[in-house]
Amino acid sequence: MRGQYSLFFGLSILALTGCVRYRTGVLNPPALETEYRARSLTSPALIDFLSQNGEQQAAWPPTVLDLRPLALVGYFYSPDLAVARSRLAAAEAGIAVAGARPTATFGIDAGYNSNPESHTLYSFLPSFTIETAGKRGLRILQAQKVAESARAGFSEGGWLVRSRVRTALFNHVTAERRKALLETEVAVRSEIAGIFDKRVAVGETSRPELGIYRVALLNAQWALNTALGETVQTRMTLASAVGLPGEALTGLEIHAPELDAPILPDALPVRVVQKAGVLHRADVRRALADYGAADAVLRLEVAKQYPDLQLTPGYNFEEGFARFVLSTVLQPLPGRRRSRVLIDLAEAEREHVAAQFEALQASAIGEMTRAVEQYRAAYAAWQTAGARLVEIQTERETAARRALEAGEGDRLGLAVVRLESTTAARAQLDALTRLSAALAAVEDSMQQPLTAALRIGDAPATAPSRRNH
Repeated sequence: MRGQYSLFFGLSILALTGCVRYRTGVLNPPALETEYRARSLTSPALIDFLSQNGEQQAAWPPTVLDLRPLALVGYFYSPDLAVARSRLAAAEAGIAVAGARPTATFGIDAGYNSNPESHTLYSFLPSFTIETAGKRGLRILQAQKVAESARAGFSEGGWLVRSRVRTALFNHVTAERRKALLETEVAVRSEIAGIFDKRVAVGETSRPELGIYRVALLNAQWALNTALGETVQTRMTLASAVGLPGEALTGLEIHAPELDAPILPDALPVRVVQKAGVLHRADVRRALADYGAADAVLRLEVAKQYPDLQLTPGYNFEEGFARFVLSTVLQPLPGRRRSRVLIDLAEAEREHVAAQFEALQASAIGEMTRAVEQYRAAYAAWQTAGARLVEIQTERETAARRALEAGEGDRLGLAVVRLESTTAARAQLDALTRLSAALAAVEDSMQQPLTAALRIGDAPATAPSRRNH
């Protein structure tokens, strides 16, 4: 009797030794805020992450930053990408869970009879479940499709990070250029107001006319002050887009060379863009994986109509005799009517996911078509504004300078032409701003960079180390 209890306790201890201990997880908002404010471009973990992804600089941080390194910094610090990465890890762990076989059970019975001549009674009763109709494989398939959907969701999250960084970068660069043009305009209008001020002093013009130019100068100065505030705001927005505190980018030059060489519209055939988008868009791939998961659920519900087998081999020792028994049991089914209801539900869900996929694909194709046409129109407007600027600068401004040098013109005429050049340059910059927005719309419609110069790859699925921020 004592031996049987010893065996029972020994098996219990052996089973418990493989248990995983609970690990405490605590969220500390003040500590998280401190960690955020301590982020910088000089973090050793960030530098290592950039090096692993092909961004190697002789000195880091460099004095000039463009889209690629900024997007990689965004990949490293983005909280949204960290959420998507954790969701992907959970989905991949679900594959192992789905593949786990039913747990075997083991029972021990022990007892005795009060008759002095009776022997001790005990039995060992292991139990094994054998799944039928490929249920385990279908569970694994469903989990794999869920993981594939999460992987596409992670890719989409990476693109959204890049998209936010690109938009913030373009906005900051155009804001800096607008500020520079306004500084030139204020200087030219100050010169014009000074000329009229001197003419009023000698009686060559009236004060109301001078007032007109002074009001124009005040408006230009107001616009410049607004532009100065806008550059500060866009720099802060860019820092936020890459996951850094606002002051982290202070003192660094931000460039966007792709703005000065936009891709030709002829290089963007609609069919090529549509094909690239349909094949690459993460939301389309995610919806396709969701359909695969819904189909696996339907197949699993169909397979559940067939019962699993439960094998229970047993060993009994009673009254001095040993007995070996093998019992086979068909596990209970949910019932024919309930099975049919579950199958119908799974089939309806699959049809719903299929309809969602078709709607998404049609919407994506229409979005890409509109984006390409918008880009073509914006490109034409940008070229027109640029041609007007070149005309003023190469013809009228050059002629005014020569006339002044030859003594046939005056400073006022040259200043007026320079003001026209500044106005034309601002119009071209406005057109470039619309063109950059159209470029962003085309890329976002495909969720893919347009050119090799803009291609920075997908966000890395491996979690970056956050040590030594």
